Amino acid sequence: MGLPGSGLAKGLAVTLRTMTRRSVTAHYPDVQPELPARSRGVIGLFEENCTVCMLCARECPDWCIYIDSHKETLPAAAPGGRERSRNVLDRFAIDFSLCMYCGICIEVCPFDALFWSPEFEYAETDIRDLTHERDKLREWMWTVPEPPPLDDAAEEPKEIAAARKAADKLAAAQAAAAESASGESASGESAAGEGGGDA
Repeated sequence: MGLPGSGLAKGLAVTLRTMTRRSVTAHYPDVQPELPARSRGVIGLFEENCTVCMLCARECPDWCIYIDSHKETLPAAAPGGRERSRNVLDRFAIDFSLCMYCGICIEVCPFDALFWSPEFEYAETDIRDLTHERDKLREWMWTVPEPPPLDDAAEEPKEIAAARKAADKLAAAQAAAAESASGESASGESAAGEGGGDA
């Protein structure tokens, strides 16, 4: 058991230590905060990647994503081929008054159409304005920072390795074609020279 008043003395010591330190004041909004690279501010939509698979809307626990689409028939790419149909996005909206920023929609998107943006200043006076339609979501897309570089010891992404392999294969095929073409032209010239000597 401690001395009477020791708890009060400890509390006062903490107060005195704090009083002697310089206070750190965030001068927001004049000085913007330095946010972490992966902070969750608002969601941006990269519309070209969206295939209207509806995974984000189905997995959203708050049901705050609204998607409308229609089917469009594409003509056959080659004669005798069959027509193809594809989904065309008509509406993509997120109601940020319902969103709980869990990030499930971004994680389940198989085509990288949704991204986190660190922007957080989008308060509105009317709650209905917190439903951001596709044009507003596209504007947020341009505030998404670049992903951090991979660690030097990390494995090369499979996509880059596959692209490099395909490029090397194509370069080898082009080199072989150029070599065979130069060989044919050289043999043609020698045959022409021999024919001229006989004459």
